[in-house]
Amino acid sequence: MAISLSNAFVTLFDAEVKQAYQGKAQLVGAVRQRRGVEGSTVKFPKVGKGVATVRVPQSDVSPLNVAFSNVTCTLTDYNAAEYSDIFNQAKVNFDERSELVQVVGSAIGRRQDQIVLDALAGSSTSLIVTEDEGGTNTGLNVAKLRAAKKLLDKGNVPMDNRHMIIHANSLASLLAETSVTSADFNTVRALVSGELNTFLGFTFHTIGDRAEGGLPVASSERKLWAFHRDAIGYAEGIAPRTEINYIPEKTSFLVNAVFSAGAIAIDAEGIVEVQTTDSV
Repeated sequence: MAISLSNAFVTLFDAEVKQAYQGKAQLVGAVRQRRGVEGSTVKFPKVGKGVATVRVPQSDVSPLNVAFSNVTCTLTDYNAAEYSDIFNQAKVNFDERSELVQVVGSAIGRRQDQIVLDALAGSSTSLIVTEDEGGTNTGLNVAKLRAAKKLLDKGNVPMDNRHMIIHANSLASLLAETSVTSADFNTVRALVSGELNTFLGFTFHTIGDRAEGGLPVASSERKLWAFHRDAIGYAEGIAPRTEINYIPEKTSFLVNAVFSAGAIAIDAEGIVEVQTTDSV
């Protein structure tokens, strides 16, 4: 077997990995994004609020004195690599390429999601829906969703682009409620496929247990997050890309994906922590 791969193969592999990780990553599209960042940090601006005043004829105008601030996001470098042993194959065939695409692409997608989850967990939000909302030590229920919506509404957070990240156990708990699964209240999708796409103005993203960390859980308390897109910033210095090199010491090809990214909470007023009892 030749120990070099054509540029056509590398280009094809890179394109397939890009399609795979974009299909696996759920959360990056739900937050504010900055691409092509130069350097190791990026600043996301935050604009304060202003109040209009009554105009008095022939008097000076009163400036809003809007406060401008910013938060700094630090980028971290990541690898997603796997070896392909030349003795285990006569050539790099379609099957192995497909398998490596899925392995590398899924690893990138899960890590991108975790970057966003870590930013949410590190936010200083004071908007909290407790485990006892809707019943003592309860899982995710409609009462918690209403409480999260109320907190965002009180802060005048825009109604559009609201998202909620929930665990698979939380989805199971929520689907037990009639107001979620009944066609009188919700779309038929929850009835037919057991999924929940939108409810009470939130777009839902459901994830399961993940080796990267996933949604934080301590004892039986799991934290979920409801937020507005502009409340979280995701910055990317190096977009995910792949490279394939032959390593003589390993008698293998090293398939390696690299990217550099970070995320940070921009506005705590647009983030709600929803606590649930996770008994599964």
